[in-house]
Amino acid sequence: MHSSPLTPVFTALRLGLHVLMTALAVVTAVRALLPGAPHPVAVVTLTVAFLVVYFAGGLLGSRQGVLIPAWLLALTALWLGLVVLAPDAGYLVFGMFFLYLHLLPRPWSLLAVGAATVVAVIGFGLHRGWSVAGAVGPVFGAAVAIGIGLGYQALFRESAERQRLIDELLSTRATLAEQERTAGKLAERERLAQEIHDTVAQGLSSIQLLLHATEQSAPDHPALQQIRLARETAAENLAETRRLIAELAPAALEGQSLAQALERIAHRAEAPGLSAMTVIEGTPERLPMTIEAALVRIAQGAVANVVQHAKAERMRLTLTYGDDEVYLDVVDDGIGIDPAVLDRAPSGSFGLAAMRGRVEQQGGTMAVESEPGHTAVTVSFPLEPGMQSSSAALESEPGSPAIELGPLGIEYGGSHSADRG
Repeated sequence: MHSSPLTPVFTALRLGLHVLMTALAVVTAVRALLPGAPHPVAVVTLTVAFLVVYFAGGLLGSRQGVLIPAWLLALTALWLGLVVLAPDAGYLVFGMFFLYLHLLPRPWSLLAVGAATVVAVIGFGLHRGWSVAGAVGPVFGAAVAIGIGLGYQALFRESAERQRLIDELLSTRATLAEQERTAGKLAERERLAQEIHDTVAQGLSSIQLLLHATEQSAPDHPALQQIRLARETAAENLAETRRLIAELAPAALEGQSLAQALERIAHRAEAPGLSAMTVIEGTPERLPMTIEAALVRIAQGAVANVVQHAKAERMRLTLTYGDDEVYLDVVDDGIGIDPAVLDRAPSGSFGLAAMRGRVEQQGGTMAVESEPGHTAVTVSFPLEPGMQSSSAALESEPGSPAIELGPLGIEYGGSHSADRG
């Protein structure tokens, strides 16, 4: 909790009230000790009691409840006693105005101010005779006190709202900083996994394949035992590299194909009243790991939006492998996205903005179509020409062992297709 910029103002107002009450009480006591003043001992005693009770209120602090009303009632009773005994005690009403306005809720505060004004006017009239000045003074003081009190309350509300906004801003900034750190860690892990796969893992795969081919082509070679040992060593190191890649890869893809990861996301989203299905069109192909990770994260974000906001009954995830692009569609039959959110620059809500940023980072495109009963989020990523050629050549080598050439140590076997219906 940071200190409010208006805290010095409130402190000055409270200090001013304390000085005002003390000065008026001292004046009342001193005037009561002058020759000819009535009831000097009683007035001084009540004045001292009044100040003691008044400053004892500062010890209550935040322990309010019934204590504050009881304290205010006791202070009012002492003031009424002073008004009866001393004419100058009527001036204490100016401090009492601020206490009533600050501590009592409306309309009770205004009623208390009005009643105190009447008491002060009557007190002045009984002790010093009735006059216009004796009536105008308390009334004018009450009006000024009400104006200052209302201004104080407006400042207090402004300060509280500003403090709330500051706290919310600080909390949001801390949350965003943590999210950025987490995103940075995940991005670096994915980058390292991709680099390891594209260099070390592919190199070990090629070495293993070449050594295996050498074993088959020269079974009587005098160094056959060393060749076999080298191939087995390469295989062991390839397995270790795959495990390292799996640890660095996104959790949703770990140990699974992209299609299986999407199916798991859809399955986890199912709930009473919401059915989800996954459709794979085309032949599953090896994709760059950053593209697979982006597709998984985008699917997670889009599905989360459907579950939390769409009020949908059906949802479908469609992954389409094209000749030169891969597509992901997340479609639901919910209430749709507010047009104001879609029109908001640059890309709508925070969730949509995060998905669009991830898509653009990988050179893809994203489109959102929404109306009541139909919302579709579509992303696509271009595939580099010939991306499959190297892996296809290695996998089709006659007599070669089962070597995984996918980006995450995953064999993409078989062909999955389904209609969009």
